[in-house]
Amino acid sequence: MNATGRVHGIQITATSGSPMESVERVRAHAGRGLEGDRYHAGVGEWSAKPGGGRGVTLVSAEAIEAANAEHPGLDVEPIDTRRNVTVRGLDLNDLVGREFLIGDVRCVGVRLAEPCAYLQGLLGKPILPTLVHRAGLRADILTDGVIAIGDAIVVLGEARATDELAPSA
Repeated sequence: MNATGRVHGIQITATSGSPMESVERVRAHAGRGLEGDRYHAGVGEWSAKPGGGRGVTLVSAEAIEAANAEHPGLDVEPIDTRRNVTVRGLDLNDLVGREFLIGDVRCVGVRLAEPCAYLQGLLGKPILPTLVHRAGLRADILTDGVIAIGDAIVVLGEARATDELAPSA
């Protein structure tokens, strides 16, 4: 598989529960996350729980648009999902277990980023049934670099078994 997509937006927030801020570019750190984001600092809502997939989260603009079309009045924007990188042109569900590049930053998809009651409470919208299996992807960052709006996202190689995925440090 050699699919490609593009970075359509980048969002970070320094503290858990605070509004996300859109930025043009962000520095990614292997095993830590995105500079300026709550998970990089270890203060995200789920930072205390062990496991990988907290380096960067991605969401598909097309998936959010489809959810809004199927549920009139939902009016969810990609930034509302609290995911870090909004993409276009790529099915994120296919990236679980796969390595991919966002610009020159190498990542690996760990698991789907399913919606949760915490997110639904922050938004005050009934997103749980609407965004199941299309709320994004949780990934680990494998190499340092910069991610910028417009960067290509290129899928590398075949999927790895999920037990081969190393958790974030």
